[in-house]
Amino acid sequence: MEDKKYMQLALAEARKAAELGEIPIGAVLADMTTGEVIAAAHNMRETWHDATAHAEVIVIREACERLGRWRLSGCALYVTVEPCPMCSGAIVNGRVDRVVYGCHDVKAGGAESIFNIITNPNLNHCAEVISGICEEECAQVMRDFFRRRRQENKAKRKSEAGAPQE
Repeated sequence: MEDKKYMQLALAEARKAAELGEIPIGAVLADMTTGEVIAAAHNMRETWHDATAHAEVIVIREACERLGRWRLSGCALYVTVEPCPMCSGAIVNGRVDRVVYGCHDVKAGGAESIFNIITNPNLNHCAEVISGICEEECAQVMRDFFRRRRQENKAKRKSEAGAPQE
């Protein structure tokens, strides 16, 4: 499979999330045999007020619905940032065969950085994990988003501090 091609699609999803004020993480699930994109999604936690609305969970749900099955064997998941423990559990439970991600999440990584859920041989399913695909671009999308958010928050605090008290 052309990992960079699918990661670029996941990055497009991440940018959609950023435009909504969501943490910019995007995911794409593709059939490993045909190369067909089955589902694509981005984070929607803030918009949907749903703690589970991570890009990976949404894309897994959409793929299961589209395929009419919960076993996603034969599929590869492309995600811009290392999946968290919740998403890693969903990947294992959904029987995804391959996970490709861009940049590590050193604070909440469930694939390699903190936990090794996806490749844990004690679980009922293991997937292949590939990291570092379009790593710099994926990391830059996150850096830009949080830099913008810090600037907005700073401007908001400054504005509130200068507002007349009633």
